Amino acid sequence: MNKLTRRKLIAGGLGAVAGASGLGIAAKLAGHYGLIPPDSAGIFGPGETLTYAAQRLLTRHSLAREFPRSEISGKPFANEVEPLGGEFQRLQHGSFDEWRLNVDGTVARPTSFSLAELKSFPRRSHITMIQCEEGWSYIAEWIGVPLSHILELTGAAPQARYVVYRSFQPEWWESMDMADAMHPQTILAYGMNGDELPVGFGGPLRMRVTRQLGYKSVKYMTRITLTDNIKSFGKGLGSASPEAGYAWYAGL
Repeated sequence: MNKLTRRKLIAGGLGAVAGASGLGIAAKLAGHYGLIPPDSAGIFGPGETLTYAAQRLLTRHSLAREFPRSEISGKPFANEVEPLGGEFQRLQHGSFDEWRLNVDGTVARPTSFSLAELKSFPRRSHITMIQCEEGWSYIAEWIGVPLSHILELTGAAPQARYVVYRSFQPEWWESMDMADAMHPQTILAYGMNGDELPVGFGGPLRMRVTRQLGYKSVKYMTRITLTDNIKSFGKGLGSASPEAGYAWYAGL
């Protein structure tokens, strides 16, 4: 039986079991295939598990829709952020020459990259829609280096299951599984609409996760940590999002 057929059967089985016998049994089936999200506990856990497992089985390699340049939003929305403080202003006044992205964890070569180094690597751009759980959205061109390239350069270990990524603001942190981390549209964006990435939109560096809601595209990136155990981070729910009441997996 080929992989696609097998995946369809499993996903169909998850849906059938969820409808016939409840989400709890579907969650057990997802667990058999290692498709349990970090926030699977609690009253909404079985539903979160079913959503994550079904999407991973059916859309692991699918691409987010890309738009023609004519559909780029004229006035993209930059949601308000707390003041970034004096250290950020110092870095900004220096054209972010001292800004660094640190990569560590289960990698063979922990590394610190400057913006100039990131911009020297193979670049990827796409015109995609970013959507917020609050209801707003816009289409923009995002320009950056594929996250997969950074993981290859630093030697991601085979046992790595998650990529934890942090913002200049320490309370902003997220994580994703390796399927999204290695996805060709997941990039570390340093450009937007043909120019530098504006600070209001996450400059100088933003994670852009095209297949999930906007809160997974963390602004002001400073650190990436690979791990095989997400439970050792924060409250063990996978990111700050479920700690605040949102889902860890926010697939579109």
